[in-house]
Amino acid sequence: MTSPAGPPPTGGGDERRRIRLLAVTACPTGIAHTYMAAEKLAQAAESRGIEMKVETQGSIGAENVLDDNDVSQADGVIVAADKDVDLSRFDGKRVLKVGVAEGIRHPERLIEQVLSAPVHAEGGSPTAASAGAGGKERSVAYKALMNGVSYMIPFVVVGGLLIAISLSLGGHTDPSGGLVIPKDSFWMDVNNIGVIGFTLMVPVLSGYIAYAIGDRPALVPGMIGGWIANTGELYDSKAGAGFIGAIVTGFLAGYLVLWIKKIRVPKFAQPIMPIIVIPIVTTSVLGLFFIYVIGRPISWVFEHLTSWLGGMTGTSAILLGAILGLMIAFDMGGPVNKTAFLFGAGLIATGNQTVMGMCAAAIPVMPLGQGLATLIRKRLYTEQERETGLAALFMGCFGISEGAIPFAAARPAQVIPANMLGGAVAGAVAGLAGVEDAVPHGGPIVAVLGAVSGVPMFFVAVLMGTAVTAVTTVGLAGVGERKRTGAARAHGAPVGGGFAAGPEAALVGAGIAAPVAGAAVAGEAVARAVVGGSEVRPTGASEAEPAEDARSDAGAERGDRSEAEPDRGAHGEVLSGYLTGETVRARLGARDRDAAIREMAELLARSGKVTDVDALVRTALRREEQGTTGLGEGIAIPHAKTDAVKAPVVGFARSDEGVDWDSPDGTRARLVFMIAVPEAAAGDEHLRILALLSRKLMDAGFRERLLAASDKSAALGVLSEVEEPRRAGGGE
Repeated sequence: MTSPAGPPPTGGGDERRRIRLLAVTACPTGIAHTYMAAEKLAQAAESRGIEMKVETQGSIGAENVLDDNDVSQADGVIVAADKDVDLSRFDGKRVLKVGVAEGIRHPERLIEQVLSAPVHAEGGSPTAASAGAGGKERSVAYKALMNGVSYMIPFVVVGGLLIAISLSLGGHTDPSGGLVIPKDSFWMDVNNIGVIGFTLMVPVLSGYIAYAIGDRPALVPGMIGGWIANTGELYDSKAGAGFIGAIVTGFLAGYLVLWIKKIRVPKFAQPIMPIIVIPIVTTSVLGLFFIYVIGRPISWVFEHLTSWLGGMTGTSAILLGAILGLMIAFDMGGPVNKTAFLFGAGLIATGNQTVMGMCAAAIPVMPLGQGLATLIRKRLYTEQERETGLAALFMGCFGISEGAIPFAAARPAQVIPANMLGGAVAGAVAGLAGVEDAVPHGGPIVAVLGAVSGVPMFFVAVLMGTAVTAVTTVGLAGVGERKRTGAARAHGAPVGGGFAAGPEAALVGAGIAAPVAGAAVAGEAVARAVVGGSEVRPTGASEAEPAEDARSDAGAERGDRSEAEPDRGAHGEVLSGYLTGETVRARLGARDRDAAIREMAELLARSGKVTDVDALVRTALRREEQGTTGLGEGIAIPHAKTDAVKAPVVGFARSDEGVDWDSPDGTRARLVFMIAVPEAAAGDEHLRILALLSRKLMDAGFRERLLAASDKSAALGVLSEVEEPRRAGGGE
């Protein structure tokens, strides 16, 4: 009989096998949070005499990978991750799944809880397995939706931009066919490739939502279900269900697969269940259900909306324009959108071009508005969303409303109302001004090519709708963020400043997610930058600076690591040469945050790698406006990505009194790193170094040694520990 796992052995004559635990840490961007959680869990396990191996799934790939032997001997597995982790290899083991921040903040609690966590079985719900575990992870439904959106975005961007490029360079207006590209031309081939990307967009969204819920057996049913949802001809509709239909089929496929997995089957049938039986049964049931049950109402809605719009012609142009704008913005390619678009396009042949003018003004508002929102409040968006926002702006100029779908799919409750309000404003203004469009297409491109009459008011309508959409989106996002922040604080969880799940600290200009406050972000800022550098005496620097250099050799002799480390002096290099004695200061003279950033920027200028100190300071201060880089534990890491530096550079300074950096734990920053990288900085080497530094910053002994460093040489000696990833954290 197997007895339940007890507490870790305490020594003495107890010869029981030591408890063995495994852990997997991962965050969406895979840099600092990943390694900080790993370090905290390892430290907590070691302090309890528990053996632990931690696999990190970082931006430079999986490290310290758990093998079958590790799993077979493990008493439990902690998965601290904010992204999907394959749990199938842990079948039959106790698995505790939480957010990565929990691994940083409460590692001891997780170690206690994993020994009584439910046993994981394939098909079991990760959330159910961790219920009551204290983890602050997102729901399965939310993670599944974001998983689908993340895979869909490349298809939206590639397909949309190829279509836009082909239209702009190879298209022309044709009253009988809208904005057309000559057949058999090079640009038609480019357009066709883009159309393929757009066609795959919806099935990919559905497929990867299903995959996140039901694993691999759900991928094919989800994709085929998404294709059916987007193909109205299969259920006698002139328009498919679009991305909303894909979300429905994705969840239906995922949960149907989970349900089938729970059915007991004979042992001989088990091997063929995930590759033959489950995909075929799920695909057939889901496809037929959508065609015969869900598809019919969609067709009915399309027909009756068309009839209803026909009865509104001749009424108030403002009201009709507002209604058409609402419909255009609702589902972006779905049945409601297509009803409004085809209604306006059909009236062109009758000589009524004003209805299409209303539609044309509303069509670009969604992608333009969402793209503008990512520029207005960058901290509310992840790196991927900000990059998608730039693509959406481009697509909006060419009347490709689908550029806003990733935003609407990720947060429909916030984005769709904003889109609809902006679309209504654009349609109403165009209706009031009597704007006409002679081709069945929309966006600024049709005005540029001469298909629109009343061009000034057309652009006024588009700009007003875009502004309303962006402002409303930011406002609703802010409300959602405050609610989430309040809930997180109420539960003692790390508070994030971002619009998306699990955002992390960012370099200004890097297009990265917003910062997360709290100890959970310690080191995240480091992991977003490259380090480098060497020194120019700053104005306002501490008067102790000259004496500091003179004390270097003496300080090295006094340090307890002096025999193990060479005397690096004022020009020593550590962190693979990214940080040198020229950019290290033992005493920071500034007393407030802004002055400290100025002093650190001037310190970096001593390396000769800073071309514009003022520009560097402005960029770093803009980063602070997005969220404090005071990380708690007495650490602050101001940082910037800017062309004011021509090569990566990092500086370090210690403050005796500490600087108020608005740190989430209320501590004053005494250890200040500043990192600056040029816009074009790239490569994995800096990520490796920064991951090591992030880990080290979680080591209390490492921080204490930095605080005790009396001069540059001593500080460089301590920082050189980061170069030794296999060295014990004690620094002996």
